[in-house]
Amino acid sequence: MTRRAFKLWYLLHRWTSLVCTAFILLLCLTGLPLIFHHEIEHLVGDDVEPAVLPADAPRASLDALIATARQRRPGDAVQIVFRPLDEPHVWLVAMAETPDASEATAGFRFDARTGDVLREAPDLDEGFLHLLLRLHVSLLVGLPGTLFLGLMGLLFVAALVSGVVVYGPFMRKLSFGTVRRERAVRLRWLDLHNLLGIVTLVWALVVGVTGVINTLARPMLGYWQLTELAAMTRAYRDVPPPTTLGSVQAAADLARTVEPDLDLAFVAFPGTSFAGQHHYAAFMRGVTPLTARLLKPVLVDARTGELTASQELPWYVTALLISQPLHFGDYGGLPLKILWALLDILAIIVLSSGLYLWFKRRKVSVEELMPMLAAEEAAGAGVHTAVGHRDSA
Repeated sequence: MTRRAFKLWYLLHRWTSLVCTAFILLLCLTGLPLIFHHEIEHLVGDDVEPAVLPADAPRASLDALIATARQRRPGDAVQIVFRPLDEPHVWLVAMAETPDASEATAGFRFDARTGDVLREAPDLDEGFLHLLLRLHVSLLVGLPGTLFLGLMGLLFVAALVSGVVVYGPFMRKLSFGTVRRERAVRLRWLDLHNLLGIVTLVWALVVGVTGVINTLARPMLGYWQLTELAAMTRAYRDVPPPTTLGSVQAAADLARTVEPDLDLAFVAFPGTSFAGQHHYAAFMRGVTPLTARLLKPVLVDARTGELTASQELPWYVTALLISQPLHFGDYGGLPLKILWALLDILAIIVLSSGLYLWFKRRKVSVEELMPMLAAEEAAGAGVHTAVGHRDSA
């Protein structure tokens, strides 16, 4: 590596790390309980489990579930009817003050066979987990905070890549996993920082890249709405929104007929960003562990119940759909979540030790490091050893 190239990589790692570390540490701390948010909600909530019924038990009509939700909250609008991937006998009905509200504020959990209300959540925007999620996603300041965290994620990825380039030559003369406990405290932490950084590198890159993609969710969906969705509903551009809506169950049944090899994931109502002003948008998903994360919209005229369009989502929305569960380890059930949590804890140690090393640093310039690197390559003396002598002096 040339002197100029090393200096550029070294400065890139130093400054990208310094700028993003505190924010990435915050994301790791808030993300840790969010990995288990489903389990925590079931533990602290008052959920009632669905009734034990035969496998071929008939399912309740979606229209009946929606009527119950509207009866209990007559002032709110239904936004989405959603079936959780891991709960085939449950329907969730999300509501808000208006159809175009950015987030649902209330919801109901229904038994999909009996139609019984298993849980009513009148304040979805309250509670400790919701506060953690808002802090993790937007720093409590909405879209500007989300985009800022996306920038920090990019810096984090740059810090990971530059860290491998810069510190790879330093570890060439040391056995993998070496932590020199007999040396100065700072040097021991430096070895531990490098070791845990390499162990968690692939996971950190995956979480970092998927996190950046997730911060672009609103712009991506907004672009899809302005382009693909607008094209599918172009014939309705000058038509006033319907004053009465047809059957949701009929729209869901039609979507199943159009896409018989897919399963119904959720139905978005007219007025939401997923459906436009005139349609029910039935989003169908695959039936395998991977394709279950991929969606295909089927638009049904909310007034007449007729099919309007059915087409694949664009590549950028597909990338978003894949990255969202991967970011929190939602692909492999509880075992993968536990692995994600352990790696998250290791990442917290790496980030914390990085801050410690910066505050306890010795002033070693790039110009001083280059002769050390050359000496290592020529005589086998590690740069860490030279720096360690300075630290212990």
